[in-house]
Parts: sequence; C-alpha cells; structure tokens
Amino acid sequence: MIPAREIRRGVWEIKDKGSDVPVRIYATERILRSMEEGVFKQAINVSKLPGIQKASLVMPDGHYGYGFPIGGVAAFDMDSGIVSPGGVGYDINCGVRLLTTNLTVYDVKPRLRELMDSLFRNIPSGVGSKGKLRISESELDSVAVEGAKWAVEHGYGIDEDLECIEENGSIDGARPENVSRRAKDRGRPQLGTLGSGNHFLEVQRVDRIFDKKIAEKFGIFDENQITVMVHCGSRGYGHQIADDYIKVMLSAARKYNIKLPDAELACAPINSNEAKRYISAMYCAVNYAFCNREIITHWVRESFREIFRDVEIRLVYDVCHNIAKFEEHKLDGEKKMLCVHRKGATRAFSAGRREIPKAYRDVGQPVIIPGDMGTASYVLIGTERAMNETFGSTCHGSGRVMSRHRAIKKFRGSEIKRKLEAKGQVIRATNPRVLAEEASEAYKDVDEVVRSVEISGISRPILRVSPLGVAKG
Repeated sequence: MIPAREIRRGVWEIKDKGSDVPVRIYATERILRSMEEGVFKQAINVSKLPGIQKASLVMPDGHYGYGFPIGGVAAFDMDSGIVSPGGVGYDINCGVRLLTTNLTVYDVKPRLRELMDSLFRNIPSGVGSKGKLRISESELDSVAVEGAKWAVEHGYGIDEDLECIEENGSIDGARPENVSRRAKDRGRPQLGTLGSGNHFLEVQRVDRIFDKKIAEKFGIFDENQITVMVHCGSRGYGHQIADDYIKVMLSAARKYNIKLPDAELACAPINSNEAKRYISAMYCAVNYAFCNREIITHWVRESFREIFRDVEIRLVYDVCHNIAKFEEHKLDGEKKMLCVHRKGATRAFSAGRREIPKAYRDVGQPVIIPGDMGTASYVLIGTERAMNETFGSTCHGSGRVMSRHRAIKKFRGSEIKRKLEAKGQVIRATNPRVLAEEASEAYKDVDEVVRSVEISGISRPILRVSPLGVAKG
C-alpha cells in the first residue's frame, strides 16, 4: 500500500512530489487497509490536475473507478481549473431518496410479499428495462430541463416533494441540444425505470435512532417505523452522455496542452466551449435522474395504496452522487466559487446553508447512505467540519471490495436469496446473477464506513434502517 500518514483521527494523508496538493483519505485504519492500491494511485493522479484546490479527497467507501476513484471529491478554481467526466462518472446523478410512511413493521409484515409483488410489478427494473411511459423526443428534452418538476406537472409526483430534492429537483443550465441522438434514443424508453446492478428499491424498518430530535424533523418518530429507499440514476441517457464527452475531452486536453497523468482524466478548462457543452449535457442527465426517481416514487405510492388504504408517504430527501457543481466555499477565510466534483460521494452541507430545505436548515442537510441488501442503511447530517475540510462532502454508500465479475463467479444468486429470506426478507430480482454480484460480502461493512465519517467529524449519524423487502433489477 502507498504510505499514508494519519494526520488526525480518521484522516490520512499522502504527499506526492509531483502534486501541488496532498491526498486525504477519510477512513478508519481497517477501512484504509481494505482499499486497493489503485485507489491511492488514482487519487494522486487527481491531485495533479490543473487548478485543484486544497486536496484530492477519498471517502471511506472509496474503490477503483474510471479516472477518479469512486468515492473521490475534488474542487477546482474557476479560472485555472478543469472539468472532467471521469470525475463525475458514467451514471450521472445516481442518487438515493428516502421516504417515510405512517406504517409500522407490524402493519407491513403480514402483507410484505403482496407489497413486494406490487412494487416489482409496477416499477420496471433490469438491464435495458423499458418504462411504462411513452414520451416524444420533445418531451424528453423538457424532462432534461425541468427535472422532477416535469413529473409533478404531469401527475407523477406532488409539489411538496420538490422542496426536499437537491437543487429542488432541477439544476439550471441544462441544454438538450448538446445531447446526442444516441443518448436520447437510449433515454426515452427508460424513463421511470430502476435499472440494474447496485440500484434497488427497499422497504425498510427503522432499527436505531441516534438523535431523536433530529429524526423527528425528518419524519421518523419510532423504531419499527416503515421507510422506503430508492437508489437509481440517469440510466442509458447519462451513460451515453458520459461516453460521448469523454471522447470530446480527450481531444480538448490535447488542444489546451493539458498534461494528463492518466488518459481517463480527460478534461477541459472550465471556461472552454468543450467544458460548457459537457456541463450543459451532464445537467440534462442530472435532471433526467431527478425526474426518474420522482416517477418511481409516484408508483411506490400507488403500490402501497393497493395494499394499505390510509397510508401516508412523504419524501425526506433526495441526494445525488456523480455530479460536478458550482458552489461557494471558504478557502483561507474567503468565500470562493469552485467547481466541485463528487464521484460516488454525497453533498453533506451543515446547518444554515441556503441550499438546504427550510425545514432542515437549522440542523443540516440529510445525508442518505445506503448499505447492501444484507445489512443496513443510514441517515446522517452534514457538519461544519465537512464544510471546512471536504467542501461539504461525505461518503455515498458502503463501497465495493470485490468486483461484480468476481462476485458472480464466487456466489450463487439462488443461495444469496435463500439466506436473505431465511432472515425474514422478501427478495424480488429479474435475474439471480444480480443477487450474486450484489452479495453483502462484495461490499465493505457499512457500519465501519459510517464510523469513519463520524470519527473524522464530516457527518453525524441520526438513524439506521434495515431491509425487509428488496427489489433489484
């Protein structure tokens, strides 16, 4: 492993002679030692990019990715810095939202199989899955600009949800004319679908409350309350946009004489035409993903109402991963606009920031950290230390320790399902292979990942939820 020095509890530093800034890793020693050496090499490469500020950051769920490590965070100066698709990722605005209900485990358990059948039937999932919506290209372009607002205006959501979505469900600056025909052809039939891989829909129960006062702010009042978590992104639309613009950025890097430590970090200056086009297309995928999760939420509500007459379902928050955004942060005591890349990392703003919904502004932004289907997930809040050290960022999940290919070779999906159902869970999946590739053993211990961000002070746990029913593509 590349030598890392612990500079304070839960924070490790690597200094490379060819870099202007250090690498900082937020992790317990156990988590640090579980990371592949390639993660540190990728983070060092990121630290050499033009205009990077403060440090190249790695969250505890960090693992090897394309260009940036997954779990990587980097902020760039608006004049001297760059934008890199490798710092955003292929699944643009892969994100997670948490819903609360007024039901308890005692209400749901007797009808859990029926409920999971309804959810699995009503919400299309799987590789290449096609949704129930039929939209034109002009409607897709409207989705790309309006995001979750499009869903609400077309009867697939409620106004109250928009207040509790990052960017209120629609980021400014999306320009569909900068999205390729191929991306639109892939995205149009997939709107309102869950996808495959690590994407999921879970019916959960609250099993621990660490801060009752803040949990109540989020609509969580008791252990055994039922919640629902949705984790998905921009589907083939975002993937194609990433693929298209990586090629553009490779040419741009040569054009602007940017010395790339790795071709996967292809990039362009923030103020270049290439960067502006990429950002505007990437924001189309961001808005598509917000809309996608809002439509899925509508079908979650419909599915619950098929089974439970008086159910109330409220959105706590929807937070994105895999995005580059322009944000104001303090550097050396002065406020400065930066381009912050979060790849497999989550925004974690502290109390008082205007970007946080009014209902939560006095406590901090909800941070939703999904685990794996065999363990638990967490809700945390952002902290002032995160604002000072990580540009208001934290981890986004538990993080892989085993590739999907290796997991499929090692585990049998049917056996994974048997073990989970022996614990009382109800599992629905389009293919047993997806259960094998998403086996708990393929992921880090989410409790230890959350402990990493807690001891380092960049997030604070509020509550934990565990799965009762899981739907995967």
